[in-house]
Amino acid sequence: MNRMGTMRLAAVLGVVSIVLAACSSGGAGASAGASSGASAGASSAASASSGAAKGTVRIAVNEWVGAEANVAVVKNLLEGMGYTVETPSLAEEVAWQGFDATDPAGQIDAILENWGHPDLEKLYFTDKKVAEDAGPNGVTGIIGWYVPSWMVDQYPDILDWNNLNKYASMFKTSESGDKGQFLASDPTFVTNDEALITNLKLDYKAVYSGSEAASVTAFQEADAGKTPLIGYFYTPQWLNAEVKLSKVNFPPYTTGCDADPKKVACDYPPYTLNKAIRLGFETTYPDAATLIKNFKWSNDDQNQVADYIANKGMSAADAAQKWIDDNQATWKAWMP
Repeated sequence: MNRMGTMRLAAVLGVVSIVLAACSSGGAGASAGASSGASAGASSAASASSGAAKGTVRIAVNEWVGAEANVAVVKNLLEGMGYTVETPSLAEEVAWQGFDATDPAGQIDAILENWGHPDLEKLYFTDKKVAEDAGPNGVTGIIGWYVPSWMVDQYPDILDWNNLNKYASMFKTSESGDKGQFLASDPTFVTNDEALITNLKLDYKAVYSGSEAASVTAFQEADAGKTPLIGYFYTPQWLNAEVKLSKVNFPPYTTGCDADPKKVACDYPPYTLNKAIRLGFETTYPDAATLIKNFKWSNDDQNQVADYIANKGMSAADAAQKWIDDNQATWKAWMP
C-alpha cells in the first residue's frame, strides 16, 4: 500500500462515519491481547516497569492480515512493558485521520505499515504537523497484476502486458460483461488498476473482490481448479508460500510516472514500507515510541505470523507470542 499510485478512495466516506465506533470497540484487531504464555523476555520487560499501567497506546490495524501481524507483535511487547494497547481496525485513509482527531476515543498514536501515501504524509507530516515518520518497518512491498503460475506454463507470453488483450475473453465473467475480468481487491486499497486499463487500452473491467480474504480465496480456487484468473495481489502475503503466483510485466516504473493518478501507464514501484506516529507521542510515551521506531522485521517474519493467524487457527495474540518466543534476538534489539 505514491503503498502505490492512485489512492483507493472508494468507500472512505462510508467508513468515516464509523470511526468512533470502530475505535471504541477495538475492531478486528482487538484480539491481539497479551498471551497468557508470555515469554521470559516479555515478562522481564513487565517486571522492569513500575507495575502500574504506563498509559494507553492506540495503534491502527489496517485491513490486511500482514498489518494485523505487525500490530500483534508490537502490542504484546508493549503490554509486557506495562502499557494498555488498543487496536482499532481501520481503513488506511481513516487511520491517518486519527492523528488529527481531537476526541481521545478517535485518536491514533501509530500506524505500523504505510504503503506509499505521499499525499497523506504531506498532509499530516508537513501541512498539519500532527504526525511524523517513524522509519521503515523492514518490509518491502511489491504490488501488481498476478496470475496463478500454471497459466504461465500453458500461456508462456501472458506475463507481457502487450499480450493481455488476446487473452481477455478467457477471463470474462457475468460481472465483467464482454470484457475480461480483472479481480481488484478491497476498494479502499491504493490502486492504479483502472488507470492502467484505460491508458494501456486493455480490454478488461476491474471487478472488486471487496477484501484481501476474498482475493486470497479466489486465487486459491483458481489454482486448485485450474480456472483462469488475473487480479491484484502483492507481497508480503502468506498466500505466496502456498500458491505460486506470477506477476505481469507492465512498462517499468520510473520516478514520477504515477504522479497523475488518472494518467498512470506504468508498473507499481517497490515500496519500502514505513511507520508513522502522532506528533508528541514520543514525549508522552518515550519507551513506547522507542519500541515502535525500532520495530523492524522481514517479509518472512511477517508472513510467518500472518500464516499462524490466517491458517493455523491461532489468535493474533498467540501468533505474536509464538514469534516472540522463537525470535528473542530480533525483538530484544527493539527494546528501549
